[in-house]
Amino acid sequence: MATLHFELVAPERVLFSGEVEAVMLPGSEGDMTVLPGHAPVMSTLRAGFVVVTSHKDQGSRVLVRGGFAEINPAGVIVLAERATPLEELTPELIDREILEAETQRDGSADYEAREAANAMIAQLREARETLKF
Repeated sequence: MATLHFELVAPERVLFSGEVEAVMLPGSEGDMTVLPGHAPVMSTLRAGFVVVTSHKDQGSRVLVRGGFAEINPAGVIVLAERATPLEELTPELIDREILEAETQRDGSADYEAREAANAMIAQLREARETLKF
């Protein structure tokens, strides 16, 4: 099967770099699945899971909190504001992220910043529920 190169980079480390069959991204305008031969696209990312399929029935999930994705003929590059592999997630970590977003929301008078924080809170709560800790 055809593959594409995928890189997932967070500020503190490179979380993934290699050939994959598909990548599902939580785009700000909706989820998108990238397969080999995808048209070039730039997208902002919302909080959610990046799902990487490296081989048939094998893959990984990483929770990202914002960032950018570039899809080009060479592959996909995700620059995440924050990213945590599924294996490293704990209920306490997600609760801490929710509390941080609530604090930012409550401390801002800017309507757009408050709405962005509300969206982040909802997406983090959805991620926590999805994982059923």
